[in-house]
Amino acid sequence: MATGAATPPPTPLAGSRRVLRGRGVLHRRIAATPMKDESAVSANGGKEETITESLNVARGVSLPRLSSSLSNQTSVVPTPLLPAGPSDLRFNRLRPSIDESDCKYKRFFGCYVAREAIIDEEYWIAAWLRAEDHFEDQSGDRYVESFKRKFASQEFHALKKRCSRQHGEKYICFVAVKNDDLRRTVLNSVVGTLDICVRHPLHGEKFPAEPGTLSLHCRIYQPDQPKFGYLTNVCVAKYARRQGIASNMLLLAIDAAKLNGAENIYIHVHKDNLPAWKLYDKIGFKMVDLDGVRHSSDLCLLSFSS
Repeated sequence: MATGAATPPPTPLAGSRRVLRGRGVLHRRIAATPMKDESAVSANGGKEETITESLNVARGVSLPRLSSSLSNQTSVVPTPLLPAGPSDLRFNRLRPSIDESDCKYKRFFGCYVAREAIIDEEYWIAAWLRAEDHFEDQSGDRYVESFKRKFASQEFHALKKRCSRQHGEKYICFVAVKNDDLRRTVLNSVVGTLDICVRHPLHGEKFPAEPGTLSLHCRIYQPDQPKFGYLTNVCVAKYARRQGIASNMLLLAIDAAKLNGAENIYIHVHKDNLPAWKLYDKIGFKMVDLDGVRHSSDLCLLSFSS
């Protein structure tokens, strides 16, 4: 379960759903293969992916090793928002090396590194992890895989749009990836994600609005007011939890927000999410007094002061 409030994707567009047909047997066979912590290089001549993986990608069938639940995964091929829109995503692509990833923000810990997402495949996996988290409690629904694909596709496009829109705000998507000497695919490397937005408050705005709510303030920033950072979409793959991934991503995001001029960093958390409360308290977040400010009864606003 995510440790922070998630930003919902945009409203689905008509005709945006694409269903793969005629591959039920192949999907069941692929879905039965759990994800393993292994090199993505085949033993056949040192090629970058196995023949089976290349064939699956060429056919439009996804690799089964992205699911945070490690099994029962069908397809993670993105559904374009435009029905005929082509996809340039390559799920057999090797992850960028540390030297190749020209990132301004990095944090090494254990066998992982937290950094900015730098290629589209990393943005897609970040979107997929959020979809898996969003539907984590609905695993028994027969249509849950279709729901997750649609959610991830919408979140992927929305995330790319948010990160490219830098007028008035700085939006960064961070990912945590495995850091070892193995030649892994991107698909088998990303284990966590979160977003940070740094901006001036809007006119009339005192605190950031809750995710999914329409802002009651005009979209005019107050440049004479101190900047703040706002954290969203904190989630870690199931199999990688309890390894300090969320806390290290948060610390990196806090440092990035400070470097971009933020004085306070905010995050919304559900009142019943006890693991998240413990995590944020350990890092130094404190409850914000929202007396007189319209807010949900289920979400609480926390603040970290630099």
